[in-house]
Amino acid sequence: MAEYTIKTRKWTRAEYDKLIALGFFEPNEPVELIGGELMVAEPQGAPHYTAIWKTAKALEAAFGPGWMVRTQAPIGLDDESEPEPDVSVVPGEAEDYRSAHPSRPVLTVEVAQSSLSIDRERKGSLYARAHLQEYWILNLEERVLEVYREPVVDRSAVFGWRYSRRDNLTGSATVGPLWAPNARVRVTDLLP
Repeated sequence: MAEYTIKTRKWTRAEYDKLIALGFFEPNEPVELIGGELMVAEPQGAPHYTAIWKTAKALEAAFGPGWMVRTQAPIGLDDESEPEPDVSVVPGEAEDYRSAHPSRPVLTVEVAQSSLSIDRERKGSLYARAHLQEYWILNLEERVLEVYREPVVDRSAVFGWRYSRRDNLTGSATVGPLWAPNARVRVTDLLP
């Protein structure tokens, strides 16, 4: 008897957007398009949501006018990816994105508890492939902010790219976002 090989189907962003428009997903269903695959997002407990809220508030203060801090909102990265990072910072205001999702956030943040390996490997490689210069993971398990910068080609990475620089910041350490270098964000101000 011949053995059946499992095949998967990749989705494009256009197909994904059409599914959304058709009402295929339940309202507020936590689905993202990552590298052509539909992924269910990590469930949110109270610490996860609190960290998202605190991070958004801290980044609003750090970036100030002319920047929009978005929470769990779609980013149109490429033809096969439309992630919904926990927090992202984009130039402009809401009206600038009324006809299309932003595609190049200057900072993307994922809050991780059970999704740490996915955020490091899959999403990190995806964001590096999109040439996003700065990516943060707020690691709730270890209570550390992982700051990723300098995307480089790495054929062994999930999407062929990774960040060459990673700094782990704890406690009262501060970080200056690349696009708001004069601002200081304390790690303790982000953690629940």
